[in-house]
Amino acid sequence: MFDLAALETELAGTLFAGKLHFSRVTGSTNSDAVAAARLGAPHGSVYLSDEQLAGRGRGDHGWISAAGEGLYVSVLLRQQFPAAGLSFLPLAAGLAAADAIRAVSSLDPAPGLEIDLRWPNDLLIGPRKTGGILVEAGNDSESLPYAVVGIGINVHQRAFPPDLATPATSLDLGTNRHIARQNLLLALLKSLQQEALALANHDAAKEITARVERASTWIRGRRVEVHGPQACSGVTAGLDENGFLRVATAEGLVTVQTGGLRAKETSY
Repeated sequence: MFDLAALETELAGTLFAGKLHFSRVTGSTNSDAVAAARLGAPHGSVYLSDEQLAGRGRGDHGWISAAGEGLYVSVLLRQQFPAAGLSFLPLAAGLAAADAIRAVSSLDPAPGLEIDLRWPNDLLIGPRKTGGILVEAGNDSESLPYAVVGIGINVHQRAFPPDLATPATSLDLGTNRHIARQNLLLALLKSLQQEALALANHDAAKEITARVERASTWIRGRRVEVHGPQACSGVTAGLDENGFLRVATAEGLVTVQTGGLRAKETSY
């Protein structure tokens, strides 16, 4: 269980101070955050739960959210973004999550877990998925824009359903030790604040693109299948100026704005 008083103390001076909302059980923290945003909840509000009964991933995929096993958190942002800023938000959140996981999993002098970012919103340890990001944007009743950044990370899980599209793992399995969810949450929020502030800069896009390409094995030279409205297969060829993925296909270069990636098996 989370120590809420200690969390509030540690968050003093951040944009999340005094804005932490915890539910022992909820349907979805993203749904909670979106509902609160539509009612005028302020910038930096955080919605956290110990268990989700209807956790959601991108494309309305379910996210298994057993009690006490993972980190399930959604953050409400109301800052001004550059024109293409929202398309970079899942990438920035992925960088923040990877930094937080690396920080809490490190053992001096050994480095922390290396997290692979699978465009647009998956956190992987090797070939296995350990986390995901769901960004939802809209306007409240006074037409003020908002963005909700939902992040789910497997922390303590030891077993997973066998029929997942991507095999899963957890931070405990990845490190072979117990990772404290409280420490992970604090590291995540502090990293996310830095990334959100950086996104307000109009020059942030190029920097984020370069950082994601360094942090991901999926952005260049990876043979993939794209699932979704822009279904195709080919070799990844980097990100464009809006953070969208380029894929070199047999028919030409495709700029994928939405969809999911899977590694394409080479046949001979």
